[in-house]
Amino acid sequence: MVNVLFISLSSLDNDSRILKSISSAQKNNYKIDTISKDTKKVFNFSNVNIDYKAKRYFGIPKIGICFLWYKIIKILYSLPLNKYSILHCNDLNTLPIGVIVKKLFNKNVKIVYDAHEYETEMNGLQGTQKTVTKFLERTLIKHVDKVITVSDAIADEYVRLYNIEKPSLVLNTPPYKRIEKKNIFRETFNISKEKIIFLYQGGLSKGRGIEILLDTFKIMNNNQSVIVFMGYGSLESSIIQAQESNDNIYFHKAVSPEILLAYTSSADFGISTIEDTCLSYRYCLPNKMFEYLMAELPVIVSNLPEMRKLVENNNIGTVAEQNTPEGLKKAIDKAITLDKVELQKNIQKVKEVYNWEEQEKVLLKVYKDLD
Repeated sequence: MVNVLFISLSSLDNDSRILKSISSAQKNNYKIDTISKDTKKVFNFSNVNIDYKAKRYFGIPKIGICFLWYKIIKILYSLPLNKYSILHCNDLNTLPIGVIVKKLFNKNVKIVYDAHEYETEMNGLQGTQKTVTKFLERTLIKHVDKVITVSDAIADEYVRLYNIEKPSLVLNTPPYKRIEKKNIFRETFNISKEKIIFLYQGGLSKGRGIEILLDTFKIMNNNQSVIVFMGYGSLESSIIQAQESNDNIYFHKAVSPEILLAYTSSADFGISTIEDTCLSYRYCLPNKMFEYLMAELPVIVSNLPEMRKLVENNNIGTVAEQNTPEGLKKAIDKAITLDKVELQKNIQKVKEVYNWEEQEKVLLKVYKDLD
């Protein structure tokens, strides 16, 4: 049996990508241990109970970086590090730990670097912090055995920057699920069946086009289209305020992953309006897009290269040429006129490709190639 140590400096409570990866590895006879920030839940993800036969060695406290590294080093000295064949490092902030283990404790261990974003080009990263981040990745990636990324464009960037083998593409897609369409939003908000429900689900924070969507539906007020925002974040209060003065804007709190797609399927279209504020966003393929598709919703997306390519190549929705109220309104109006039968046929085909069961095959091949 191959022993794998998953390393994450975030909590696993809400990190579906890591949970799915662990579940896939366990099902395929890899023995998993984890190092992560304090994790409290017992997980049920798409009927797969991730109960951590894996040992979770410690919870990282929410305190200063120096004490954090003291805790990490203390734990590393306490672990039987020679037993691991693979270190799965999630995000750049865990890569120093992986390289320390490889250089000081287990020279035969293989490092998998799982870059959940374009790590050196994330939103808000600038100045000294960006310089240090780029230096770290450029220095540490030389010691990595396999790199995993989340979009083809980001994979190409890693090849260009570091002259490495093209990273494996493991998209953050949900497990395949047959959908029985629900009407939760209509029942919850008393929305008539004549209205068309557009859904934004996910983080309610800057850079995701929330303010633009609010302005769009304010100018569309009193027509056939309504929008539901479902999630949590810093812009939650702005949405609630808009809901009070506009009868086509609704807010629903976030729901757990186990029931998410039932809510998602209660809409008619899914919207993903990531703003072009950094390269990580420009090249992204948001997991929310794949959740919409798994729930069999056509999508309306920003004019960003990877998102546009997915939508246009598969004819599963529309692209807003500009991330402005006028641009989004045009995309919404166009979406309403699309052939629903053709859309559903195309979405069914896409579901067969963009699901976790397919992505799992890539992850397991990465592991197998390291044996």
